[in-house]
Amino acid sequence: MLLAAAHAHGGGVQPAAPPSPTKRRGCCYTRRERGLSAVRAVMARPHQDVAAAPPPASRNMVTAAPPSPPPPVRETTTTVYRDNWFDKLAIGYLSRNLQEASGLKNGKDGYEGLIEAALAISGLFRVDQQWQTVATALERAFPSYILTMIKVMMPPSRFSREYFAAFTTIFFPWLVGPCEVRESEVDGRKEKNVVYVPKCRFLESTNCVGMCTNLCKIPCQKFIQDSLGTAVYMSPNFEDMSCEMIFGQQPPEDDPALKQPCFRTKCIAKQNRQVNCSI
Repeated sequence: MLLAAAHAHGGGVQPAAPPSPTKRRGCCYTRRERGLSAVRAVMARPHQDVAAAPPPASRNMVTAAPPSPPPPVRETTTTVYRDNWFDKLAIGYLSRNLQEASGLKNGKDGYEGLIEAALAISGLFRVDQQWQTVATALERAFPSYILTMIKVMMPPSRFSREYFAAFTTIFFPWLVGPCEVRESEVDGRKEKNVVYVPKCRFLESTNCVGMCTNLCKIPCQKFIQDSLGTAVYMSPNFEDMSCEMIFGQQPPEDDPALKQPCFRTKCIAKQNRQVNCSI
């Protein structure tokens, strides 16, 4: 009957209306309004920069190693020499003797003339002829009677070895550059019989391994042994262009300097003379 009465009055059953939002006692906001007010309160706070905390380190985490420093740059600047009157006199004297021994003249002065004479010998003579030419030039430069007197008065001894080392550092920097005396062990004793050349002037000027060994090292070792009666071993370092002259030590049969290839891009004998300057 109730259904019939409802159909009679309204033509159907109307759904019940949703309950209106209720308010709690003592509170004047609805739930939605209370949430919006909380958001506004947070947005109204002053801005603060908070640094993000780093993530906790893991036991299995591998820390990357810091980058290694770059390798040192090799010095490539050319040494500038200021020759005094004695240096110029000695350079010119040796250069003239070298030109006379080879029969090859050049019109250059100073150390440049000496290098030009060495270049001509390296480009035109065989290796054994280069040795002999330098030996002849040294014999011309040093009178035989003086060499004979030194050989007789100073036989091989600690005194003679140290004397020759000190003499070289005083009177031959014009040829090889600044040098100093160092110690080595001879028969279990310390002697000041080593001449250390930090940067050889001749090697730096030529940049040629063949000219160093064939026009300096080998003929000078033989000349000092034969003329002064003292063995000497000249040990050039082709990495930094230094050299050691060890008086009293025989050169080794398997000399590492004789196996060194020449500098392909810097050798002036290759560049200027197109010669094979290998040993």
